[in-house]
Amino acid sequence: MKGIVTGAAPSTLDALTLTDLPDAPEPGPGEITVRLRASSLNFHDLAVVSGMIPAPQGRVPMSDGAGEVIAVGGDDTGFAVGDIALSLFFPGWQDGRDVPYAAQRMVPGDSTDGYAREVVTRPASWFTRAPAGYTAAEAATLTCAGLTAWRALFVDTQTKPGDTVLVQGSGGVSVFALQLAKAAGARVIATSSSGEKLERLRDLGADELINYKETPAWGPLAMQLTGGRGVDTVVEVGGPGTLDQSMLAARVGGHIALLGVLTGVAGPVQTALLFSKNLTVQGLTVGSRAQQLGLIAALEANGIKPVISDTFELADLADAFRHQIANKHFGKIAVRI
Repeated sequence: MKGIVTGAAPSTLDALTLTDLPDAPEPGPGEITVRLRASSLNFHDLAVVSGMIPAPQGRVPMSDGAGEVIAVGGDDTGFAVGDIALSLFFPGWQDGRDVPYAAQRMVPGDSTDGYAREVVTRPASWFTRAPAGYTAAEAATLTCAGLTAWRALFVDTQTKPGDTVLVQGSGGVSVFALQLAKAAGARVIATSSSGEKLERLRDLGADELINYKETPAWGPLAMQLTGGRGVDTVVEVGGPGTLDQSMLAARVGGHIALLGVLTGVAGPVQTALLFSKNLTVQGLTVGSRAQQLGLIAALEANGIKPVISDTFELADLADAFRHQIANKHFGKIAVRI
């Protein structure tokens, strides 16, 4: 069985190695064996393989994985041979509002081996079904990016018709958030530094576009685009470099879903603005198994398919990450296994 492993800590892209792994064991009671067919890239995966998140030498990376079930251990797994199974980011978080502490220490591709491999045997509870009609590659985009966007809009707050949602950039989470918000009847303001990507965001349904390279102080402009009311929900992927603008854009009592650190991990916060506008800033990391099933139901009901701009072979995983670093993608980058 082939798979990718990390090099000696701190890991680097150049140290990623395609190698032979031990064969996956036969599934025991409550387990399934999955022939993985696809994964997809997230910032979290990049942090692991580039050494930002420490991982031991020989770790199999990638939190996202999807493929067909080739064996089941017993009759109570909820899966049948041939089903497309989709991995969970937090297999220890089955339900409930908050991620259990123990679940944070068993993330595939990070604290446990992930899905950059051909076959895996694991508890059936570590997976959900894939949406009907989805390919494995399409399904593999949901584990992290799709579920994070779903939680930002429909778990920690309740986006409804007539709301205004602001999305930042054109990465996987932001594109999913745009698609989900439009399906819910919301108005969407999208930001990007690329005119070409802004037009693609318009094609997906974005109602208003802001080029933040041309307008670095885009918060007041977003406020203006809402007639002075402000944005109901901001899907905040930038972190400290964009949070002030998000707070300026938000309405009084607005919701900021803080889920990214693309501009850094620390910085000053305008606390006076935060409390004077009675804002809710909700940090979030992906979601539970029950929330993933809710996302899947919504995607099926609305006929939403993910946007995959690029696909790489497993052996070329390092090149896929280099493509991600260059910010050449729109939506998701998939990996064929």
